[in-house]
Formats: sequence, C-alpha cells, structure tokens
Amino acid sequence: MPAPRPPRLLAALLVTPLLAGCFAPGSGAGSGDPAGGSRLRVALAFPPAERLSPYGADATILSRLGVTEGLTALDGNGAAAPALASSWHQEGDRSWQFTLREATFQDGSEVTAQAVAASLTRAAHARPAPAALSGPALTAEAVDPHRIRVTTGRPDPILPLRLSSPSLAVLSPKAYRHKDRVDPVGTGTGPFELKKVTGSSSATLDRYDGYWDGRAQAAGIDVRFVADGTARTNALRSGDTDIAEAVPVAQAATLQQGTRRETATTRTTSLLLNFRSGPFRDAGLRAAARAAVDTSGLAKGVYEGHADRGEGIYGPAVTWAEGRHIEPAGRAAPKKPGGVSVTLATYDNRPELPEAAQVLKQQLERAGFRVTLVVREYSRLESDALAGKFDAFVLARNSLVDTGDPVAVLAGDYTCDGGYNLARLCDKGVDRAVAAAERTAGTAERQHAALRAEAEILGTDAVVPLVHQRVITGVGRSVKGVLLDPYERTLIGTGTRR
Repeated sequence: MPAPRPPRLLAALLVTPLLAGCFAPGSGAGSGDPAGGSRLRVALAFPPAERLSPYGADATILSRLGVTEGLTALDGNGAAAPALASSWHQEGDRSWQFTLREATFQDGSEVTAQAVAASLTRAAHARPAPAALSGPALTAEAVDPHRIRVTTGRPDPILPLRLSSPSLAVLSPKAYRHKDRVDPVGTGTGPFELKKVTGSSSATLDRYDGYWDGRAQAAGIDVRFVADGTARTNALRSGDTDIAEAVPVAQAATLQQGTRRETATTRTTSLLLNFRSGPFRDAGLRAAARAAVDTSGLAKGVYEGHADRGEGIYGPAVTWAEGRHIEPAGRAAPKKPGGVSVTLATYDNRPELPEAAQVLKQQLERAGFRVTLVVREYSRLESDALAGKFDAFVLARNSLVDTGDPVAVLAGDYTCDGGYNLARLCDKGVDRAVAAAERTAGTAERQHAALRAEAEILGTDAVVPLVHQRVITGVGRSVKGVLLDPYERTLIGTGTRR
C-alpha cells in the first residue's frame, strides 16, 4: 500500500464543493413524485462528444442511464441474454432470426420488426461505422410484425453478442428524421426517457411508465456532466449528488465508509503511438517508447494500488486471458530517440490520465524524446485524435464494452478500417490475425484466436498497455440498486432508488 499523500488529501477536503446549487429545486432534484419515487442526481465524467449519437462513445451514456436497449444484453458471465428480443435462433451460416417481445418506444409507438429493422439498417450505414460493426456487413428485414431476420456478409458466430452493443440500440422511427444525426430524446425503449439535453452540461430524464420490464422506482434522473473529478467527489460528500462516476483515486479516502464502490473492470489504459504519421511511423522509435515505460510504477504510484500493471489488451478482469497471453514476436529493436519531438495527448475526464501522462512524459524524456503534453476534455480531443493530429495518446478503453466479444475491440481499434483506431494502426499481419479470430466460432477457440491477434498487435509497438483499472464510484448512503458491472454498460436501472 503506497504511503498516503496528505497535501493532496487536505486540498481535496478544503475545496469548496463545485457543484453546490447545480441541482436546483426547479429541476425536481430530490423531490418526491406524486406517482411514487424520488429523482436521482447523477454526476457523470464525460459530456456528450457527438450530440448523444448512439454510434460512438456517447452510446454508453445512454445505456448507463437506462435510456436505450438493444435486441440482446450481456449477462453476468458475458453471454448474450434477452432484451428487446425474447429469443433467437440461427437459420444458417449468415442468418439469424429474432423474436421480439411486446414493448413500446418512449414516444408511445410499438416496437415492431419493421421499426427494429430500420434502426439496425441505419446503424449499418453510419459512417464511421459503430465499433460493434467494424467486421461484418449487416442487413435486417422484418419477417412478420414480431420477428426480424438479421443477415451478415460473412458467417458471424457471435451476432447475438454483437447486437448487445450500446451502439446498436434500437430507437423509434422518430429518432431518424434528420439525415445527419440521430435524436435519442423520447425515442428509446428503456425505463428512463431522455427529455432534455442542455449542451454538454446537463440532461433531464423522466421515468417511462410504459417500460416492458416494469416501472422504475426512481421518478427520474437529473444529470450533470462534470469533467473535474474533485468536483464530482465533493458533490457526493456534500450531499449535492447521489451518484458520482469515476471518483479519482486521490479522492477516494475522502469518502465516508460505505459510499465508495470499487469495481474490477475490463478497462485498460494504454499508450497509443501514431503508426501512420510523425516520428512513431519508425518502428525503432515505437520500440524505444515502449522500453521507456515503467508500468509497475504507474500502477503503484499514479493509481495508488487501484490498478494492475499492464499485461496486454485484456486485463485480469477478463479471467480467461489471465496467464495465457502470448509473447509478441518480431518486435523492432529500440532506436535512440536523439531528441526527436513528439506530442502526447490525453483527457482529464478520467482524473488519473493527466497525471499518468505527466509521468509518461518524464519517462520518455529520460529515454531521449522531447515531449509536448496536451490535456483537454475528451469531447475536445476525439476528432483530432482520430485524424492523427497527435503522435501519442493515453486512452482508457474498456476492451469488452462494444460487444462483450474479445475480438470486436481488436477489429474496431487496431485494424486498417477500424472505426475507433486512435493508434492509426494499419498492419497486414494484424488484419489477418483479427480476420482469422472473427471467423472462429467456438468460445475457447475464439478466445485463443483473440490472444494470437493481441500478440500481433502488441508486436507492432503501436499499443503499449499501461494499467488495468478498477473504477471507483461514489454512491450516497441512501441510494440502493446501483448497477456496477465490469463492462461499464449499466449504472441506473429499474431498482435504483433513494
């Protein structure tokens, strides 16, 4: 256990709660509802980056708040479970049929096979493609009012798992009235209806009483998007919020016993090196950067023991991968940097990342690089990162969030055509290994194929796993039923209340 850091702790205790007054009486925060239940006040770390489009990083905001659902969901073992689809079966190598349960959209219209097919078709044609669809082409058609057939361009043995992705949520036809955007306000199927979004600062949700799986116990949710981790923690301590996402490890000790929940997750923080442009096009310089990184020091120092040192793309929470990682082969020999200048970027929504980036800056500079550090909110970084405007990027990424399938994140993040390829990695060996894993059907065989592809990716040194995170969530003493899971898809459900 690292020694305590009194100066930082004292500073956290002395900071004036930055969210005081954010949940004003007019918002209904904490007020009783004539139909029963109080409203929940939630402070989230990430403001919408894409106007709450379900096709990108904002998709998990909608799923965590109970706004959207897909045909399937993930159960506690990471397997596909019924959601809007009550059952399904495979019709052939490339086709599956799903039977819909009786449900309604939040605008009152019925969830029909035609509406579901239109929703999935819109997702299949989105550009960039949702990460869950980085591999297979997908078409959907109504068989009858209550059954839908989904067909893929090539055999896809994990399609039911893929359709659990938050980015493949089913929305009503009203969500797609605009060609250039998808509107989730009042068009989801979950227990809470998104009523209003105020830019990147707040959102208001009300209980949807027509939810197919029972009426939520909370009357609604008042959300504030607060990038500053200290502000989120102070809001919980002062009683100004009920749930605070992503409490900084440096603030964890300031929370009273029973208000801090630590969850092992499948989230890995990695250093991504720009494979296509800038100094790190050189494999020898990527190898030099990888050799300069001390992952044990990051886990023990920056994360104060609330993380494990990086072993691969899959961390200890992915139990089948533990002890089975394959050593990368064919890595380039490190080259002396000779004072070459690089730009290292990260975001402050996850409060440990700027400190981790600062430590990485020092480690890289000791190895001979000259490093310029850029820190912004994630919403102000994503487009530049995807465009390759940084030489290096520190990213915290849940390796199973998109589909629950270990191969999907590899296809989306590390192949030439990947829709979330921040490392801009494009390597024929990697693409072949990922494609082979995508074709593999059996669970154990697919996991081993994923580990072979992981070794190919790490062998390029475009990805340097740093730590595997445990997420700390602040939960008020009176709050019950918060949904914490290693995939970080859920937070508020029908039983969440205070």
